[in-house]
Amino acid sequence: MVKCPDGMHYGPMESMLFESRDLARTEEFLNRAYTKMQIGGSAKDVSTRISRAAADSISIDRLEIGFEMSYDADPLGKICLCEVVSGSIEGHATDGWQDDFRPGDLVNFAPPDRPYAGKVCRSGYTITMFDPALLTRVAGAGRKDDSPVRLLSHRPYSRPAARQLSRTIAYLSDQLSNPAVQASPLVRASVSQLLASSVLAAFPNTAMAERGSADPRPSTVRRALAFMESNLDQAITIADIAAAAGVTVRAVQTAFQRHVGATPLGELRRLRLAEVRSELLVADPADRTVAEIAVRWGFHHHGRMAAAYLEQYGELPSTTLTR
Repeated sequence: MVKCPDGMHYGPMESMLFESRDLARTEEFLNRAYTKMQIGGSAKDVSTRISRAAADSISIDRLEIGFEMSYDADPLGKICLCEVVSGSIEGHATDGWQDDFRPGDLVNFAPPDRPYAGKVCRSGYTITMFDPALLTRVAGAGRKDDSPVRLLSHRPYSRPAARQLSRTIAYLSDQLSNPAVQASPLVRASVSQLLASSVLAAFPNTAMAERGSADPRPSTVRRALAFMESNLDQAITIADIAAAAGVTVRAVQTAFQRHVGATPLGELRRLRLAEVRSELLVADPADRTVAEIAVRWGFHHHGRMAAAYLEQYGELPSTTLTR
């Protein structure tokens, strides 16, 4: 990369790196890279490091703010997802709500047309931004309403949904640094579609609300599935599922057999196997094992898990890990 006088480094494939220990220079960069904003900080060491990988309308930035930095910003005009890796973001306020973010939180930082303010507290975090129109294009098939798709909450449906989106963003960040991806408009388009569809699957949104209003499954099944999806990493029983659905164990079993074609615990196993597969697809076989990932999702008998995985996905979990 070539170092420029303003602290920015430019490289191939739309990547960049900014490093600074000067508050005014950092504010100037943030205004150019994101939106008009004012920042503040009283520490002597105001070290900042920001790297970006981008293609077309998608950018994934990694920020390391080594001091307490207040911010007051104009609307971004883009969907902006923030995932905190270390430190915290305190008192983040936008669109009538305020929240604090800790490591592991992945949130919709602010609506595209709303200002926002808060304080970064010695934090490392990832910012993923893209054109809001991408959500509408990806969700468009079969919609009766042609209005723009909007996200309805700043937090995902559940912790598993957030983890799945986090893994997708990590995968896409690697792909945006791949010369083959940058050279192919078709591959770049598929990257954009994957990100948008993953965001739609993770966050409540107007397109999902439209589909939900036409969901033929009874509320018993919907409530049970919502509870299961929010607690995939917890030790839950059929009694817990029935209680969450507000019915007896027998009633929830009957509803699932009739409308899902499986038992509640069978569907829970399928959902957990999907989480196992998601982790295997992005795991490094030098650092992770099938058994470790399986246990994390409640599978303590490797042989039975492998057989169920083979039946569901047509390959052994070890094959997925080493692919």
